[in-house]
Amino acid sequence: MTDISADEWRGFFPSRYPFLLPEFFKGLEASGSTNGKTGWQACHLQLKDEDATLAFAPAFLKNHSYGEYVFDWAWADAWHRSGIDYYPKLVTAIPFTPATGPRLWLNPNRPDSLPALIAAVSQWCTESGISSWHILFPDQSLSEQLVDHGLVQRMTTQFHWFNRGYSDFDDFLATFNSRKRKALRKERNAIAAQNLSMTTKVGAEITPEDWQFFHYCYQTTYLKRSGHEGYLTDLFFTDVCPTLNDSTVMVIGHEGDMPVAAALYFVDDDTLYGRYWGCIKEFDFLHFEACYYQGIEYCIKAGLSKFDPGAQGEHKIQRGFEPTLTYSNHWIAEPRLKAAVEDFCRRDCDHVKQYREQASTLLPFKAE
Repeated sequence: MTDISADEWRGFFPSRYPFLLPEFFKGLEASGSTNGKTGWQACHLQLKDEDATLAFAPAFLKNHSYGEYVFDWAWADAWHRSGIDYYPKLVTAIPFTPATGPRLWLNPNRPDSLPALIAAVSQWCTESGISSWHILFPDQSLSEQLVDHGLVQRMTTQFHWFNRGYSDFDDFLATFNSRKRKALRKERNAIAAQNLSMTTKVGAEITPEDWQFFHYCYQTTYLKRSGHEGYLTDLFFTDVCPTLNDSTVMVIGHEGDMPVAAALYFVDDDTLYGRYWGCIKEFDFLHFEACYYQGIEYCIKAGLSKFDPGAQGEHKIQRGFEPTLTYSNHWIAEPRLKAAVEDFCRRDCDHVKQYREQASTLLPFKAE
C-alpha cells in the first residue's frame, strides 16, 4: 500500500483520461466522496524491485459493492452461503464511473511487470484475508492480457456513439432511416416549443454558481429517483471539478432565463464521457437533449471520435448509440468458488455477445 504525490501519479498516467488525473482521483477522497466511511478505502499498490517500479495499481478496499456497475451481489451471497466472508474485497476501478480506460501502470521496460504484479497482489490478498481482486472497465487489450495470466474475464454491454466524420448533427441524422429520423427531430423540436434553450460551457467558462446549481440538480434528482443522496459531495463539484479545467463540459438547460437542468461531461483528446445529470423541473425530452444530443453536437464540433454516455439504457440504441462490449477481470482466492465464478463468467460472456448482436439489429441507421 502506498500514497504517492500528484506528480508521481501523473507520471504513471500522463494521458488526459480525466478520471485518472490526480485532481479527479485524489479529489474524490479530499471531497469526502471516497474514504473508509463511504466504503471506498484507498489501497493503492506499488510494486518495486531494487532497480525500479514494476507496476502501480490504484485500488480500494471495499466492504460493499455499490458504485461499481459490475454487479457481484450474487457472488457475495454465494460466499455468505458457503460460510465465507466476501468483504473486504480489493477493487481497481474509478469510483462511481463505468468508463473504460487505463487501470494499471506497467513498466514498459519490464515484460515481467504484469505477472509480478498479479503474483504480489494475490499473495497479499491471501495473507490479508481479502476474498478477491476486481479490475473494472479496463480496455480490451489489458483485459485479454489479464485472461492470459489467469484472471477470468467478464463482459457487459454499453451504448456508445461513434463519429464517422460527420460535419454536423444533420449529417449524422442523414444516416437514419426516415421514421427514426423524424422521431428524433420531433424530440429536438420539442425543446424550443417548451421555451427551453441549451448552453454549453467548457472549463473556466463554468462559474462557481453553475457548479453550485449543478450539485443541487444532481442531489435533487438522485434523491427523487433512488430515495437517497448521490455518492458525490458538494465539495466534489464546487472545489474539485473546477481544478479539472478543460476536462469538464457542462450543458445547462434554461426555461426562459431560469436554469432548470444541467448535464456534466468529462473529455479527453478522443472521447466525451457523459456522467451526471439533474433537473429541478420536468420537461419532455429534456434529458435526451441535455445528455445525448448536446453531447453528440459537442463531439462533432470538437472532432472527438467517441461519446461514452454511461452505463445501461437501451433507449440509446434508437438514438444512434451502438452496443459496445466492456470488460472486467477477476481474481478469486477461494478455490471452492473460483471454478464456479469462472464457469458463470464464461456462460455470461456468451449471453452478452449474443445480446450485443441482437441489439445491433435495432439501430436506426439505413440499411447498407
